[in-house]
Amino acid sequence: MIRAFGYNEFLFLLSAVQWTLALSVIAFLGGATVGLFVALGRTCDVKPLRWLATGYIQIFQGTPLLMQLFLVFFGATVLGIDMSPWVAAALGLTLNTSAFLGEIWRGCIQSVPKGQWEAASALGLRYPGLMRYVVLPQAVKVAVPPTVGYLVQVIKGTSLAAIIGFVELTRAGQIVNNATFQPFLVFGVVAAMYFVLCWPLSLLSARLEARYAAPTR
Repeated sequence: MIRAFGYNEFLFLLSAVQWTLALSVIAFLGGATVGLFVALGRTCDVKPLRWLATGYIQIFQGTPLLMQLFLVFFGATVLGIDMSPWVAAALGLTLNTSAFLGEIWRGCIQSVPKGQWEAASALGLRYPGLMRYVVLPQAVKVAVPPTVGYLVQVIKGTSLAAIIGFVELTRAGQIVNNATFQPFLVFGVVAAMYFVLCWPLSLLSARLEARYAAPTR
């Protein structure tokens, strides 16, 4: 039975926002943790680690996020693992996010002037100490604006989790549309909710970019 879009439908969409945010936070925190190791691997002196980190980034940047979610979700089934859409979406987005953050942070690490690297090496600092005390503290300032900006992409990327059955904001919009047959209104509201989530982050990223000037070479 077709029903009109009303207050209850709006509340259903609003309640789905929490799952979009939860998935975004998990993907961002997990991606940041793995991405840091990827970035360090890309900038270390050990060639096998550099090749491994480079291959990791190229695989996830060179394939669509939707295909990655399919492979995680259906691949687990092929391997005999009972994986829920929630876990599959979190894992797929975490892996994808880690590759992009790893490459962003690799660029930030390498933006630190070479003179700083050479001076630290001359003082006898090995790679762990070089990163901890010299490079990373300077790279963090450069990394903050693009990292916050990429969080917007993570939030929008969660919409693809609807394809594997995870009920976040986009999937909730599909459910409401199937009941009301008012796609323009329903997805207009969904788009407005995404805008409310992402716009403040875009403004924050722009302000941080203006605040933190990249170090000069």
